[in-house]
Amino acid sequence: MPDWTYHPLRGITAAVLGVRRSRRVALHALATLVSLPSGRRVVSLAFGHRPAPPDLAGTVAGVPVASRLGAIVPPAVARDAIRALPTQGAGFIVIAPVTPADVPQVLEATAGRRRPVFIRSTDPETAAALAPHIDGVLLENARLVSVSAPGTAEAVALLQDGGTVLATPTVLVTEGPGWFQRVTEAATPTHPATGLRAVGWDPRRWPAWWWGFCVGAGMIGGGLGAALITLGPVLLWYDRDFLGTDLNGLHHINHHLVHFLQHDRITMAATMVAIGVLYVGLAVGGIRRGWPWARNAYLVSGYIGFPTLFYFLGFGFLEPLHTAVAVVLFPMFVLATRRSPDRPRWTLQPDGPEPERLRAHLGQLLMIITGVGLFIGGAVVSVVGLTHVFVPSDLVFLQTTSEDLQAANVHLVPFIAHDRAGFGGALTAAAAAITGLSAWGWRRGEAWIWWTLALAALIGFLPPIVIHAHAGYTDFWHLAPVYFGSLLTILALALARPYLCNKMASTDRSS
Repeated sequence: MPDWTYHPLRGITAAVLGVRRSRRVALHALATLVSLPSGRRVVSLAFGHRPAPPDLAGTVAGVPVASRLGAIVPPAVARDAIRALPTQGAGFIVIAPVTPADVPQVLEATAGRRRPVFIRSTDPETAAALAPHIDGVLLENARLVSVSAPGTAEAVALLQDGGTVLATPTVLVTEGPGWFQRVTEAATPTHPATGLRAVGWDPRRWPAWWWGFCVGAGMIGGGLGAALITLGPVLLWYDRDFLGTDLNGLHHINHHLVHFLQHDRITMAATMVAIGVLYVGLAVGGIRRGWPWARNAYLVSGYIGFPTLFYFLGFGFLEPLHTAVAVVLFPMFVLATRRSPDRPRWTLQPDGPEPERLRAHLGQLLMIITGVGLFIGGAVVSVVGLTHVFVPSDLVFLQTTSEDLQAANVHLVPFIAHDRAGFGGALTAAAAAITGLSAWGWRRGEAWIWWTLALAALIGFLPPIVIHAHAGYTDFWHLAPVYFGSLLTILALALARPYLCNKMASTDRSS
């Protein structure tokens, strides 16, 4: 399990299961997930982990290891640790101390291992019995340093000096499974981040992050344009051509109809602007600085958002403006995400007060819950828009039925379906970006993450509430997801602000 579930929930699970059992359950759950088909890949992608840089490679007892950062575990948990910890960033595992009675347990644990496994034993017969099944036996004077103090500073310093580091169970219990990745990132040599002056005027030389910025800026501009149209003429010429009527005709059909269209379209426009803010943040704050997870979050969101253009196949209305925006922005999106960042360019902040980090993990969990909830909501809205179009509260507000609207104008319901389904698709794309940014980006001092999420939330939640009030569509249960999402976001960002926005002495390792 990631740190954002481990830390907030470990007190609850310890109270229910007991401290020792809850730790074993957590490790076993992760090991079970890793053991499933494609489980290792899923865990690595879901947790946003990246391979150790070449600088951390080395040897242990003459055996090559991809990372000189390992873990020492007792035989009782060796089987689960050997399966789970390498996916978190452990380059090797040491089982210690091993006695003759532990031989069967160690044999079972080392079967099918994917990382080097060593043992420490003072019994020659035990060492001889296990030697064919492990990668080496470490003597007591082996040059490995066991780290027992919380934090990452000691481990980073040892790795940078060419040492080999072992995380003790105490460190892993205190710090959580994300400790390996935090140490790896802090020990990775980095380069200075590129600035705006390096972009230049030649599009052929523009870096990926600048194309990502352009997509975000285009989304912001498109959303603001959609909002201005909605608050002004409401319908453009192609809308009137499709409907075969104008605003007066819509008023004649139902005097609530124009307000209903405005509430749908303003909500959609706000979501577009929020997506643009998220994309600008991911591009400038993440991709520009070489974070692979930022590119992945951007990629997942775009892969969800751009195909929703084809929702028009479900209702037969292809909006020219929507299509033009997608056609212009999609090539830029491809240029922004076609390859992973070539080199690390981040600047990490050192460990600060531990209570701040623990509160921030709770905020992170709440933010991820918000993102997942928005994704589910967007998926539901998309399905409704492509099928029933209206929810019961819509028809109560309109004081009519879908059949009556269809009878009044055969193109009216498909026209509304276009707005409804389009909003659902945009919401799922925004939710994917929010979830990726929250799950993978939480690091001390990364204030851009806090401001990106805060601004996107303000733009995404406030205009829908205002337009619903203006239209008189104030059904509590209809707006409950917006209210609940707003409260969760406010609480999450309040908990995380001291951690994300606190600037301390940096640990940049430019090379």
